[in-house]
Amino acid sequence: MNRFIEQLQRHRVPFTRGAFQTLQINVGRKCNQTCTHCHVDAGPQRTEMMDEETARKVGAWIIEHRPAIVDITGGAPELSEHFRYFVKTARSIGAHVIDRNNLTIIETKSHAYLPEFLAQHEVEVVASLPCYLEENVDAQRGGGVFEKSLRALRKLNAVGYGTNLPLTLVYNPLGPKLPPDQVELEADYKHELKQRYGIVFTRLFTITNQPIARFAADLRAHGQWDAYLDLLANSFNPATVASLMCRTTINIGWRGEVFDCDFNQMLGMQLRNCKDLFLWEVTPQSLGDHPIRTGNHCLACTAGAGSSCGGALDASAS
Repeated sequence: MNRFIEQLQRHRVPFTRGAFQTLQINVGRKCNQTCTHCHVDAGPQRTEMMDEETARKVGAWIIEHRPAIVDITGGAPELSEHFRYFVKTARSIGAHVIDRNNLTIIETKSHAYLPEFLAQHEVEVVASLPCYLEENVDAQRGGGVFEKSLRALRKLNAVGYGTNLPLTLVYNPLGPKLPPDQVELEADYKHELKQRYGIVFTRLFTITNQPIARFAADLRAHGQWDAYLDLLANSFNPATVASLMCRTTINIGWRGEVFDCDFNQMLGMQLRNCKDLFLWEVTPQSLGDHPIRTGNHCLACTAGAGSSCGGALDASAS
């Protein structure tokens, strides 16, 4: 029994699937950045990317099952040759589309088209910006990233993001600690980015660093693994469980494999029914009674105010 299940039992919290809402597509591991907190272990040298046959099967599934939300992630999802296909397919059935954008991809010549394309299709941009201070951003994401991110944000603002279109920024802590209060930090972000750089955005998500991939290796290298897991377990908040993204999400990998969430995907925790399951072999209904796979890393989603791809889960805990 893992420590997450122990906490559920200790607090007598039920944990079952809810109604399907989101298809989250991880198109692959290739990225133009190498961030220290990245749970995907993505980078420029990664080659795992979704192929044409798989993309078309996923598109057909979207048309048939009509998810309310299609959440496109990576790596840098825009590096996929099928990124625009997924956006157009999902919008054609009326889905709300999310692009998990690292901002610096907009500053590459090959992807300078992104602000106008995303605005045209009314895609929500969820963009990583772990701080409003240059030194903190560059420490986590690489030298020069902050300045490139500012230029990209200005381009998004210019086409209506942050005013008429939703622009969400994402904060990750620098190191093994929980995020601060999301509401208070959002106010700080809005003030500092507006005053310093003239940049506006819609909202802020605070996301707890997951003890997997690069961040897990860093914890172990610095002898902080046990202390971080203890912090997560001791900060368990039962009020967050009902809002966990794994309850309403089907997550798929670059080969179409089915997972409960992107974090489980990076740990190879594929859903099975006597065999590994792929998206075109399942329906939202067929997964309804399928148990959610869990591990110690799930503690990161239920610590403090909680954390998910949609930010804090329990505002009262802040």
